[in-house]
Amino acid sequence: MGTKGVMDLVAEAKEQLENLGPAEVAAEIQGDGIVLIDLRERDELEGQGTIPGAIHAPRGMVEFYADVSTPYHRDEFKPDARLVLFCASGGRSALAAKTLKDLGFENVAHLDGGFKGWVAAGNPVAEVAS
Repeated sequence: MGTKGVMDLVAEAKEQLENLGPAEVAAEIQGDGIVLIDLRERDELEGQGTIPGAIHAPRGMVEFYADVSTPYHRDEFKPDARLVLFCASGGRSALAAKTLKDLGFENVAHLDGGFKGWVAAGNPVAEVAS
């Protein structure tokens, strides 16, 4: 019996998720009710910017922000909200989206290819102040 690596876990998560490309996320942003969540670390946001309208929730805090029973809960994490997560290239967001599904969030997706894919597709970037 072999051991799984993190990329095995990411691949398994992606099989259970709605994987969106940059054009699909750009279209959803134009609609109503989407909560776009940037999972990257603060220094990544400050150095590279973010997708306009995204809220910052570092990967290590997602479960705590999502769970209403914790003192860290954030109102943006509503079980019935449309949540779209992203990170740098799609690994952290796939794992976090799967975890949110495990916590009972049903309308969750992630940006496959992450912020790098978003930028490569020529989409807008918002600066983040330090």
